[in-house]
Amino acid sequence: MSHTRSGGEGAKVWVTRASPGAQATAERLRALGFAPVVAPLLEIRPIPGGPIDLTGVAALAFTSANGVAAFAARCATRDLPAFAVGAATAEVARAAGFAQVVSAEGDVEALAPVIAAHGPFAGVVLHPGPAEPAGDLVAALEARGVRATRLAVYETVTLAADPAIDAPGPDAGLVLLHSPKAARALATRLAGRPAGGLTALCLSANVAAPLAGVGLAAVRVAAAPTEAALLDLLSPALSDDGAPPGAVLSRAFWVMMVLAAICMAAGLTIAVFGPRLFPVHAAALGDGGKAR
Repeated sequence: MSHTRSGGEGAKVWVTRASPGAQATAERLRALGFAPVVAPLLEIRPIPGGPIDLTGVAALAFTSANGVAAFAARCATRDLPAFAVGAATAEVARAAGFAQVVSAEGDVEALAPVIAAHGPFAGVVLHPGPAEPAGDLVAALEARGVRATRLAVYETVTLAADPAIDAPGPDAGLVLLHSPKAARALATRLAGRPAGGLTALCLSANVAAPLAGVGLAAVRVAAAPTEAALLDLLSPALSDDGAPPGAVLSRAFWVMMVLAAICMAAGLTIAVFGPRLFPVHAAALGDGGKAR
C-alpha cells in the first residue's frame, strides 16, 4: 500500500532495526512527515568464512536483505534461481546481480509454498540466513518434499543500552519493531520502567509477543509482515492532529473537566440569584407550585 498523506507532522518514531535497514526506514518516515529517531537495538555482523561451496545446490532462498548481502560477499555465483521472502529482499537480490528472482510477498510461511511450486529441483535449496532464524524455512520446505539446508552467514547481536529509548518519557511517541529479537531486547530494557507514553508498532504477531505485560501505551500488529504494512499503522496510531492517542485522551479529559466546572458554576448561579431574577415563579414554587 502506498503512503500519500503525512498525518504525523513532527511525530517522533523510534527506528530500532539494524543498519543499514534503519537508515532506509528513516528516509521513508521523513518522506511521510514523521521525525525518525534511529536507535538500533541490534547489530548485523557477517559470519567470517571462505567461499561458499554450491555443489549440489539448485536454488537459493533468502529471508532477509542481510542474508543476501552476507551471501553475496562470500560467493560470486549469480546464475541460480533466488527466492526472496518479500519485495525488499527481492530488490536487494536483483541489485546484487541475481537475474532469476521470485518474491513471496510475505513471511517464511508464505515463502515455502512459493518455492515448492517451482519444483522439483535437481538439487537442494540453500537458505543463507541468520545464525538464529525467526522461522524454520528448511523444515517448511522438507514438509513439502523439497530438500533444503541452511547456512548461517550472519548474526544479530544486541547492542548496548540507549538511555533515550530505555527511559521513555510521556512524549516517547511510536517505536517500530521488525523482529522478535528486537522486541525481546526492548522488553528487557523496559522491564520495571514506566513506558506508558510509548506505542509499539510490530511487523507480525511473533514480533509483538515478547511485549506482553511490558506496560506500553499500546501494541499494534501490521496486517502483513512487510514494512509497507508496518508503516500503514502510523496513521491509526496517531490522532487527526498528529499526536499520540494518550495526548488526545489527556486533552479530552481536561475539556470535560472544564465543561463540568462551567455547568456547576451555572447551577450555583441559578440557585443563588434565581429567586431574585424570577420572584413570581419562586413564590409559586414556594407554595407547593400553585399559582395564585
